Amino acid sequence: MPADSPDPPSPPSRAGRDLRAAIGVGVVLGAAIILSLLMVRFVFIGIVAAAVAVSSVELANALRRGAGIRVSLVPVLLGGQAMVWLSWLFGLRGILVAFAITVLACLAWRFRHGVDGYLRDVTASVFTAAYVPLFAAFAAMLVRPEDGAYRALCFMIGVVASDTGGYAFGVLFGRHPMAPTVSPKKSWEGFAGSMLVGVVAGVLSVTLMLDGQWWQGALFGAALVVSATLGDLMESLIKRDLGIKDMGNLLPGHGGLMDRMDSLLPSAAVAWMMLFWLLPS
Repeated sequence: MPADSPDPPSPPSRAGRDLRAAIGVGVVLGAAIILSLLMVRFVFIGIVAAAVAVSSVELANALRRGAGIRVSLVPVLLGGQAMVWLSWLFGLRGILVAFAITVLACLAWRFRHGVDGYLRDVTASVFTAAYVPLFAAFAAMLVRPEDGAYRALCFMIGVVASDTGGYAFGVLFGRHPMAPTVSPKKSWEGFAGSMLVGVVAGVLSVTLMLDGQWWQGALFGAALVVSATLGDLMESLIKRDLGIKDMGNLLPGHGGLMDRMDSLLPSAAVAWMMLFWLLPS
């Protein structure tokens, strides 16, 4: 090869991302969440509320640039904050009342843009309010009991374990696509890794932090693996439908914050329901 020839391009990473940047961002976010839970639980609610606001804006922008859909962002943002904070104060009743008012506000806010696209835009606004703040409010509710910090940690550990196990097994052993038209890189081998690591994490976290039984931890971990996987596939469907790669570009190596919330949002509701059933406070 001649001395002045350019170096051959590096083969693409099977991860499809800047791995070092992704790990660095993940560590920083995880540390902030853990510190907030261990020091002042109320700060965790603030982190959830901030994540809801940013993710709602990212989803609304993605819908606009991908399909020309106008989300009623003001009532979605205000209603989203009401859902999160009222969940801390009043639990499920607070979430339900805030969500109902948000839906009514979205229906009225869209009046000013006339008839064309009314149903489409209102439907997208209600979807955004349900998909982001409504699900996220269950994460805020996790910390309401006395052992709430540990409940929230079990939720975070379970989702991270599912994502990590799925990523590692998918990269190393992935051969059989789970949903090739939706997420070509997601494999059955990766799902098996998610289930293995997620169940182990569920058993360890529930028994050590919540004094639960091993089978309760196994059920909890398995449920989070399923919800996290479905959440990832659901957001992949949304992005493919809109013809976009990422919801945003806020986080190096990850895309937008909404791209990291995909598995967390439905899992927050599942985690609260599973712990409410298995280990009522």
